[in-house]
Amino acid sequence: MTEGAWESEAPSRLGPPPAAADAEAARIEAVRRYDILDTPPDGAFDRIAALAARLFDVPLATVTIVDVDRIWFKAAHGLEGVREVGRDLGLCASAVLQDGALVIPDTLLDDVARGNPLVTGSLGIRFYAAAPLVTRDGHRLGTLNILDTAPRSISPQDTALLTELADIVMDELELRLSALQAVRDERERAAAQAKLAEVERAARIRAEKDASSIAAFASALQRTLLPPALPPVPGLELACHYHTASAHEVGGDFYDVYALRDGEWAFFLGDVCGKGPEAAALTSLVRHTLRVAAQHTTDPVAVLDVLNKAILEDVTAGSRFCTAVVGTLTARGDGGFDVRLATGGHPPAYRPRPADTGGGTGTPTVVEAVRPAGGMLVGAFPQARFAATTLRLDPGDTLLLYTDGLPEVRTGTDRWLGWEGLEAFLAGRPTAGGAADLVDDTVELLRTQTLEGAEDDVALLAMSVPAGRAGSPPRAGAPTSARRAAAEG
Repeated sequence: MTEGAWESEAPSRLGPPPAAADAEAARIEAVRRYDILDTPPDGAFDRIAALAARLFDVPLATVTIVDVDRIWFKAAHGLEGVREVGRDLGLCASAVLQDGALVIPDTLLDDVARGNPLVTGSLGIRFYAAAPLVTRDGHRLGTLNILDTAPRSISPQDTALLTELADIVMDELELRLSALQAVRDERERAAAQAKLAEVERAARIRAEKDASSIAAFASALQRTLLPPALPPVPGLELACHYHTASAHEVGGDFYDVYALRDGEWAFFLGDVCGKGPEAAALTSLVRHTLRVAAQHTTDPVAVLDVLNKAILEDVTAGSRFCTAVVGTLTARGDGGFDVRLATGGHPPAYRPRPADTGGGTGTPTVVEAVRPAGGMLVGAFPQARFAATTLRLDPGDTLLLYTDGLPEVRTGTDRWLGWEGLEAFLAGRPTAGGAADLVDDTVELLRTQTLEGAEDDVALLAMSVPAGRAGSPPRAGAPTSARRAAAEG
């Protein structure tokens, strides 16, 4: 038993009855195919478990995968430190054996559940309800569960809502599987110098969502598409912001920053066309694919090639596509960073930097557009080509990435900010404040100088090298801006 698991207080009954041995073997094979067991925590699953606990007003909610002889927790709200429990019948081990939801109003009145260690042990579980996580081919990988220490009942409408949440968990598993498969196929193609094999995409996103459910879940779903916080990057200040144009629709803008290896980091920002559940599903696929692909190649153009193939091969994407900027940061010994930037149909990045005025105070700002020559839309054409460029971030320099909702904000009845207005805004402010001040000033621009606020979602990601970095010890990235992104995204 791994650390953090409960010890069973009753003999464990392992596996299904002999008559179901073949079905159980096929189910376990499906669990292996999704390659989810013993993976690190994932914000999407943690947030769904927390959302379930809030919606049903229970102290405990879990996402579990049922293995051969254990029940492993992918997410465990209210059960911090728990990794797995034995496969004792009565709760999850019983719920995974049936097609629909399992509801036990009082576990002490259930002949099987009353012997489960979670009931007889220190937790004293008295209420249990679960909906299975079912694959397209009918295999039940595990369950989404809500638990309480007091007996209670739920309505048929509540049971249906629990099943919808389980479907969302399954959608995340399907998208994760799709991203892993795309990278595996690309690596096989490169090694064999052959055409990428046709891959059947298992991911299917629900075509329609109930209108009332979209309003309730939009904010929670939007958070799963963004990192909860930006990581600290020694010697670099990071800041981000996500402006949601509508509280009732999930947007398709995204960004992320993550470590590759010592002294090297990856980042990306982009925009999936459209809004709603379908755009959110494609955004999740894009984020997973970019993260996994960047672990296997340091070339941002190659990463966009992998993403282009993944979108084209995902039948749920339809005619949707995205724009994206993908880059790598490499720390230099002089305190600056070398940046390699690739783009696929995305607006130019901007590098505000202090002008050389002979060392005087209040230096004006020079704004340089970082625009690689070329770069087609991602996911629109099988033979799309992407462009890359390199630049330096020296002490005092800042790099701003944004989605097209920023230049498209209206500043008057027939006026828009546009790229000229954005460049004028950047040139009119000092660079001394770095990434955090730049993001704060841009948010203030959206709030005070636009006609009706942004009509489209706006994602901002800024990075800066503080002035005077050469020879000084490295400093972590800006945690305040990272927390703001998690709160407002």
